[in-house]
Amino acid sequence: MLGGLQPAAAHPRRPLLLLLALVLAAGVGPAQALVSGLRVRVRLADGLVGEETLQADTDTDSISIEFKKSDGSLITLLADLRKDVKIIRSLILGEMERGQTQFQGLCFITRLHKNEIIPSESMAKLRQKDPTVVRVAEEQRGLEHLYMDMAVNYSRTSQLSIHIHNMCAEATDGIYARESDVKHWRNSGVDVSAFEAIHVSEGVPRCRVSRDWWKSCICRYSLCVEWYPCFLKYCRTKDAAGKTSTYKCGIKSCQKCSQFDFYVPQKQLCLWDEDT
Repeated sequence: MLGGLQPAAAHPRRPLLLLLALVLAAGVGPAQALVSGLRVRVRLADGLVGEETLQADTDTDSISIEFKKSDGSLITLLADLRKDVKIIRSLILGEMERGQTQFQGLCFITRLHKNEIIPSESMAKLRQKDPTVVRVAEEQRGLEHLYMDMAVNYSRTSQLSIHIHNMCAEATDGIYARESDVKHWRNSGVDVSAFEAIHVSEGVPRCRVSRDWWKSCICRYSLCVEWYPCFLKYCRTKDAAGKTSTYKCGIKSCQKCSQFDFYVPQKQLCLWDEDT
């Protein structure tokens, strides 16, 4: 079971565990307390077991989740809670025999909605009683279909989120956003000059049905975050006088799948989306 901190019991042979519990309870930042992050084993859709690494940075008020897809692609999701920005980066293994480079980078930047994930302070304090348990999310949040109709200028994104520069360094020509999210950020006072609308001609086919590797098409990329802490659980207690109070006593886990549709100038940049 994953949950909040519990009172640490003194044990003469386990001083390091006791010290760690005391450090976390004192509120020291995750960079000092959780060096390697939290590793969680999760059940994948195909029945196999995968592993996710979750980390929190209370200094920047951000959370990251990293895992590998079954095809070997490395996925990193970063939630910038301070800026209401979510960044999803995928490093996709290239098909060398088909003229691709060693890997291809994609970055999808979207608005982070409230209550989408727990606070970074709470994430930093999570621990596992049994790291060998294979976890399944309590809530399935369904499939989110996003049409990414804005191109992002990598060199001009620092005002939106300081994390984009590092996260999307391998995807400078493949960074996408949505017009509706850009409008939200503009209304929040963010300079949106880094975004440019992608104008797609009528009749551009889906890459899945296109037979020409060198012509433009609409690509689709899908992924699922199988397990992440989405809500805090609260329990109630009564004192001797009968007064009721609440306290954090655990987390609720969710699963979220996303499909991203976006324009590519040639099918060669979307070889995974084929009609098989």
